[in-house]
Amino acid sequence: MKNKNFISFTALSVLCLLLFVADLIFGNISISLRDIFSVFSGSGSNATHTEILLNYRLPKSLTAILTGSALSVAGLLMQTFFRNPLADPYILGISSGAGLGVALITMSGSFIPIFFIDSGWAFIFSAVFGALLILLLVIGASFKVKDTVSLLIVGIMFGTISSSLISVLQSHANPDTLKLYIIWTFGSLSAVTWDYMQVLFPVTFTGLLLAFYLQKDLDGLLLGENYARGLGISINRTRFLIILSTGLLAGSITAFTGPIAFVGVAVPHLSRGLFRSSSHHILLPACLLLGSSLLLICDIITLIPVQALPINVVSSLIGAPVIIWIIIKRRKY
Repeated sequence: MKNKNFISFTALSVLCLLLFVADLIFGNISISLRDIFSVFSGSGSNATHTEILLNYRLPKSLTAILTGSALSVAGLLMQTFFRNPLADPYILGISSGAGLGVALITMSGSFIPIFFIDSGWAFIFSAVFGALLILLLVIGASFKVKDTVSLLIVGIMFGTISSSLISVLQSHANPDTLKLYIIWTFGSLSAVTWDYMQVLFPVTFTGLLLAFYLQKDLDGLLLGENYARGLGISINRTRFLIILSTGLLAGSITAFTGPIAFVGVAVPHLSRGLFRSSSHHILLPACLLLGSSLLLICDIITLIPVQALPINVVSSLIGAPVIIWIIIKRRKY
């Protein structure tokens, strides 16, 4: 079994690397593999290729890897925590909170100067604030609500309240500001520049480190909270760290790229199906590789039409059939 897992991980690593290179090659202007090596070695003479690779395609590809990894791991955390195969990173209302923050900044009319909205950071700060607010509310509720099912309902209700407030803002917004918000909901990997990456990477990396730190506790939770307590696992501490890790991963990704659907639900199931294991020692790195590969595939697909497709559309078209397959087959790993 160990040899089989090693082969699978090696194959996934190679696949992820190939997709990363392919994502750098393809686009409106195709760049050969030789030109890519020339640019990265510092010997490239084509200024256009250098600009496209270093300031557009490379950060976009790295964002795809971060996004796929973060959402997949966050989805695995939520499915384990709630013992619900259809739980996703946004089930606690974090995405809705981020959306509410963006809606407030884009659709609050004359209260917000237009130059601030156009600055780029305004969307990020507002989304972070909204996601952080919901995260703090859920963490506060986790200390009062001991039942995970009740906590799940609380998170869903926070998301419902946020969505309702967004609808109120939309009903009174003018078409221009409403269009800004709708475009944000499509999601975009290309919106992350190197300046944004300096914030996105450390936050996402911290969330991933927390998830890997919790892998033994997560295995214990699979057998139920009573069994986990018998193993000496602190349920309150573990619950807090799981929610914090999910908040860092889903909140940061949503703030910088917008909401991206289905990746967090589908990839954990694909990982279980591929490795035939429920151990988080295997599933966590599997989600990293599969999630990264899936988002790179989605990003490459968005470049196929003459008019590029939103990343959220492509991820939904790929992820939704996986969810349907899971429900029909009702497999348990």
